[in-house]
Amino acid sequence: MKIEKDVERVLIGEKELSDRVRELGARITKDYADKDLLLVGILKGSVVFMADLMKAVDLPLTTDFMAVSSYGSGTTSSGHVKIIKDLSNDIAGKDLLIIEDILDSGNTLSHLVKMLNSRGAKSIRICALLNKPDRRQADITLDYEGFIIPDEFVVGYGLDYNEKYRNLPFVGVLKEEVYRK
Repeated sequence: MKIEKDVERVLIGEKELSDRVRELGARITKDYADKDLLLVGILKGSVVFMADLMKAVDLPLTTDFMAVSSYGSGTTSSGHVKIIKDLSNDIAGKDLLIIEDILDSGNTLSHLVKMLNSRGAKSIRICALLNKPDRRQADITLDYEGFIIPDEFVVGYGLDYNEKYRNLPFVGVLKEEVYRK
């Protein structure tokens, strides 16, 4: 049984993803040329994107990860942000670039930015593969954006539904009958 059968259509293909990640990497390389860059990946969704993005950044950098939850097993944010895994390193004086799979309501990122600012980060910027502005609730802006997408439920390239579909090599729209069961 192939998991592609649950995808209604491919929204962003492998080549588009690869090309855009290289473009973002080049911009980040230029913007952070004289900074102490720390990439902060938001688990689990950002893993595929971050792995490709960090290879496209031609600078010395460090990485760390946070795991947060605001979804549970549903398709919409609960609004409550829970830290599951915190950063391993001190971020005081560091230039943070938060790597996120998707900016949806913005509630999770808004919460994280406030928390990380309180820990003494020198700067905090946000890079998201996908931006879904139609769902925005919090006042949050992306510094680096992969693609603007419509308000549809997407999976693949790290994004999941109920912990599945992250391994698809593209971003696709999940068939409604899959998540309405």
